[in-house]
Amino acid sequence: MGRRNVGGLDRAVRLAIGIVLLPVGLLMLDGLRGGLVGVVLAIAGFAGLASGVSGFCLLYWSVGFSTTRQTQPSPSFR
Repeated sequence: MGRRNVGGLDRAVRLAIGIVLLPVGLLMLDGLRGGLVGVVLAIAGFAGLASGVSGFCLLYWSVGFSTTRQTQPSPSFR
């Protein structure tokens, strides 16, 4: 897996959304009579939790985007 590309606030938002969407999606599945909306919400919730915990987003990586703070090398004084 690549290095982290999801920053602190972004991770917190993903975790919060995942904590809400995953159970809602699973409840909407309602056993074997589940619907497409429940599956989509559960998958979105799981993806949010996974990327929030790991700090890595495959979509961000594929387009070269990052919300982490980039450290600047300190200038060398001679």
